[in-house]
Amino acid sequence: MPKIAIITDTDSSLPPAIAERFGIQQVPITVHFDGESYTTSVDIDDRLLFEKVDRQNKLPTTSAPSPGAFANAYRAAFESGAESVVCICVSSEVSSTYSAAMTACEEFPKWDITVIDSLNLSMGQGFMALAAAEAASQGASREEVVARATEVGKRMHLYAVLSTLKYLALSGRVGKFVAGMADTFDIKPILTVREGKLDLLEKVRTRKKAVDRMLDLLEGSLDGKGIERLAVIHINHPEGARELQGQLCARFDCPNEVITAEFTPGLSVHAGSGVVGVVVQASR
Repeated sequence: MPKIAIITDTDSSLPPAIAERFGIQQVPITVHFDGESYTTSVDIDDRLLFEKVDRQNKLPTTSAPSPGAFANAYRAAFESGAESVVCICVSSEVSSTYSAAMTACEEFPKWDITVIDSLNLSMGQGFMALAAAEAASQGASREEVVARATEVGKRMHLYAVLSTLKYLALSGRVGKFVAGMADTFDIKPILTVREGKLDLLEKVRTRKKAVDRMLDLLEGSLDGKGIERLAVIHINHPEGARELQGQLCARFDCPNEVITAEFTPGLSVHAGSGVVGVVVQASR
């Protein structure tokens, strides 16, 4: 059977241990603070990211992997015996990662490389990569692997509750006055993914009510369907993730494995510390 290598980027939020278990290579997003660069999952994570942000009271910039980084990943896969590569990238609506991965293909015109714009973020993208890896391990063709990942991507639901608007104010996305008023009145925005972008869905007073409302929205999205895969995502808030998992599994029929994942710095910088959320792969 053909050997198919699965590549993604660190905006997939895949915990490194799970990526390693499934043989998925992640090309890292880079974070830049005052001329110094840090590599996601190598020398920076969400905790270190917000230690620096809160100390400097300033957000860093991030950059997508370069075409050269993807070229190195493709080359390594083929040198390791792969006959095809399927690369699943964070939504092109939020990053130039997909464009870089496509540009890297030009260096290898005779190699079998397929790049997928996931139109998803975080573990929505991660679950697509897992589905592709599973299909490849079961002997699926490259076309079947691509079809499986794409089909799974259409069954993703992501919701998250922001802890504060402080970090959106630092980015300039909202005014400092608005952010301050929201924090004063304990307003917690709920985010979702629409057409490949993180969008503000609702604003709810108090964290408890926002989490309850998030679960209501998830239930409505599922529309009676079951949960095939479930991830609890967070930004520098593991205890909040554990609490959310308990609430999820008290209300829904959770799968045996529930993944807890950091949002990871490439995405976290846009939402801020304290976020908790859920990503669900619904059943057909």
